[in-house]
Amino acid sequence: MKTDVQIAQEAKLKPITEIAKELGISEEELEQYGRYKAKINNSLMDRLKDKPDGKLVLVTAINPTPAGEGKTTTNVGLSMALDRIGKKVMTTLREPSLGPCFGIKGGAAGGGYSQVVPMEDINLHFTGDFHAITSAHNLLAAMLDNHIHQGNKLRIVTKNIVWDRAVDMNDRALRHIVIGMGAKGDGVTRESSFKITVASEIMAILCLAEGITDLKERLGRMIVAYDEDKKPVTAKDLNAVGAMALLLKDAIKPNLVQTIGNTPAIVHGGPFANIAHGCNSVVATKTALKLADYVITEAGFGADLGAEKFLDIKCRYAGLKPDAVVIVATIRALKYNGEKPLKELSEEDLVALRNGAKNLERHIDNISKYGIPSVVAINRFPTDTDNEIELLKEICEEKGVSVVLSEVFTKGGEGGIELAEKVVNICENEESNFKPIYSLDMSIKEKIEKVAREIYGADGVNYEGNAEKQIRNLTELGFDKLPVCIAKTQYSFSDDPNALGAPSGFKINVRDVKVSAGAGFIVILTGQIMTMPGLPRVPHAEGMDICEDGTIIGLS
Repeated sequence: MKTDVQIAQEAKLKPITEIAKELGISEEELEQYGRYKAKINNSLMDRLKDKPDGKLVLVTAINPTPAGEGKTTTNVGLSMALDRIGKKVMTTLREPSLGPCFGIKGGAAGGGYSQVVPMEDINLHFTGDFHAITSAHNLLAAMLDNHIHQGNKLRIVTKNIVWDRAVDMNDRALRHIVIGMGAKGDGVTRESSFKITVASEIMAILCLAEGITDLKERLGRMIVAYDEDKKPVTAKDLNAVGAMALLLKDAIKPNLVQTIGNTPAIVHGGPFANIAHGCNSVVATKTALKLADYVITEAGFGADLGAEKFLDIKCRYAGLKPDAVVIVATIRALKYNGEKPLKELSEEDLVALRNGAKNLERHIDNISKYGIPSVVAINRFPTDTDNEIELLKEICEEKGVSVVLSEVFTKGGEGGIELAEKVVNICENEESNFKPIYSLDMSIKEKIEKVAREIYGADGVNYEGNAEKQIRNLTELGFDKLPVCIAKTQYSFSDDPNALGAPSGFKINVRDVKVSAGAGFIVILTGQIMTMPGLPRVPHAEGMDICEDGTIIGLS
């Protein structure tokens, strides 16, 4: 089979103006970035504000493994399949980050014959949104250090600075740095750090804000440090809000592209779900709901991370009510969760499959706790045997959930017809009684424990170091009514990436607690999770290149 980039380069794209016209978007509401991508002007939502919303379908998955799951591929393929059966549909996705693109993933625009295109642009600089967020983040950092250098009128305690710098790249050498070295005029010497752009609070704000006014209000609430009286110092205190908003004036507008099957797609925003809230922008989702009868969206990594944050943070703030959830799984990944060695996953192994299916079963149970009907999509691989497929169907039927084979990777929309029909059936005939898993009236610790016990399957929570003191301080400052955004490894329900399947008898270890006051949630760091990833031993970047004729090699 051809590579993803080869398939994408051979796709016959429509001019983005045609895609927009089919959606009812006028030329005045479109800002083109070349022939095949454009931004949607904010005026569109004003025009469509009274139009009824379409159906909202969330695509999530089991915990990711090296064997692959195919959540984005399923998302894109499902939207193409819905189009084939006559539904007006859009998909909404996050923008890929350069860090994992050049690191371990190689790209994140779907796969095979279910991709969003132009794939090369989407995986690389796209429309510059991430650069704008990076610039805004670092502008605030520069203004903060300049304020201290110029006399520190706000009486900031340098040891209590909580705003670092950002870059959209995996670079472990920037996790702990010293800045301001050199002469007196080079600034105040202090320890600092970098985080990857997708972990920036500004990324979270961009994805939760519903317009420029909301964006500016959220930016102003961001805490950058604490003063000598232990009171928060904000971006508003530094008079940085207007300049940051200028840098983000275009980035807040959603990006319109298309799938290989020429169905419309909005790709906008991109927080990771392991270290951030993992959802594309509220603006993108709400825009799509006004333009289409069915909107297929996704949240990062497994349902314990992305889906939980989508439902408990994004839907709560945006007033969204999902109509159905698709849980993506592969037989290969489930066998890996059943401790089948990676090199042996092509071999039939019903015992490993049954053991590993406990991971899927817990995700099914978790989604049901939110009151949303679901369907399991088996992303089929050529090595899957009939016996394995039948066993997995039996397991799902025992859990009372529908299961459908999906072949969208190799067949595009045609390979997702059965899944599309099942999704339509659920949306039209089953009621969604969506409700977040916890109440905002709970204390910070009660919210953490609720997610740990109900979603992760933990026995409880351990608080390490200053975590309990940090919780007390945030409670005293009035932040205890915010939702929690738990930063945890994506590879396990626990905070141990090696605990596969559906581990039990463990506790979640909380080591750091901080507030993202602008985004509107409490960040809980667990285990060894960090906000600046590193490159793997052999990064994907080593196999990437561009030819004389402009052909790109190595993206996937």
